[in-house]
Amino acid sequence: MHIPDGYLSPSTCAVGYAIAAPFWYVALERVKRLLQTRLVPLLAAVSAFCFVVMMFNLPIPGGTTAHAVGMGIAAIVLGPWAAILAISIALMIQALFFGDGGITAYGVNCLNMAIIGSLVAYAVYQAIAGRAPIASARRIVAGAVAGYVAINAAALAAGFEFGIQPSLFHDATGAPLYAPYPLSVAVPAMMLAHLTLAGLAEAIITAGIVAYLQRANPSLLQTTAMAANDQEAERVRIAAAGGWRGTRPLWIGLGVLMVACPLGLLAAGMAWGEWGTDDLQNPEVRQQITQASGNIAPPEHVPAGMERLASLWTAPMPDYAPPFMHDPNFGYVMSAVIGAGLIVLVFVALSWLLGRAPRSRARSA
Repeated sequence: MHIPDGYLSPSTCAVGYAIAAPFWYVALERVKRLLQTRLVPLLAAVSAFCFVVMMFNLPIPGGTTAHAVGMGIAAIVLGPWAAILAISIALMIQALFFGDGGITAYGVNCLNMAIIGSLVAYAVYQAIAGRAPIASARRIVAGAVAGYVAINAAALAAGFEFGIQPSLFHDATGAPLYAPYPLSVAVPAMMLAHLTLAGLAEAIITAGIVAYLQRANPSLLQTTAMAANDQEAERVRIAAAGGWRGTRPLWIGLGVLMVACPLGLLAAGMAWGEWGTDDLQNPEVRQQITQASGNIAPPEHVPAGMERLASLWTAPMPDYAPPFMHDPNFGYVMSAVIGAGLIVLVFVALSWLLGRAPRSRARSA
């Protein structure tokens, strides 16, 4: 679901940024005060969790792969606005440092996974959980359904964005300039991967963590059971976060996931719509693309716009393979560790900058 550079036209990408920008602004405004509290470690831990869980690729019938995102549990634990911020930061680190998702398509990827995913997950969870007690099994079911519906809503949006490209952006001969497959191919291909294993994985992850938190730290579930503007919810959220010491179990669990993340390398193939320009010219990969696209072969030549934009940004550790690591499994683990560390640095920097601004204004006054 990480759309690379070159698959969407510059105008589509610009629209993605334009739609995402006000959501980022509101999210930052809503979370700004919390970024100066003991909530920072929890925000970083959830963001890092989303980063790592997206490294677990799952094999999909047809030779492609997909992955969970963690949007369900992020929205349930953090609320929708903080979840938007947490997932957007995880996607930023993936795009900048690991080449997972494009720089031009970053706004669209955030729109799909961080914004649509978080808002849908939160709405579905609230609708099903209602006023059920925190320890109720109904909240586990609500979490599972919220995660499943949210990731499929995000996948549907991505399929639509892929699918409109050939009809809107083509050359004089009708050849597509960017993503080559129309809606009739792109939407079913995206939904096949997410209605099946990826959606099931998101549902299991969300339900499993909700069930764990019901026993281990029910306060983390209490905040989204309260009114969004309830000051008591904010107080409970900060107290439940517990600072760095309080989130130690979460970081330990995240460390276990990091060690296990090379399991994501076992899935053969790659996600639909994330092929590189070299893949589109490789006969073996072209056969896999054809099989995963309703037996419709990709264009003989790489679309001109895609070829022009594909090399716009070269990540320092593409494909989660640090160049100084010769063992791919160890390199994958190190990528997870580096990515999580970068996410922590971003949140700490945000906390410092937001805390410094009021002091600067006070001195100038």
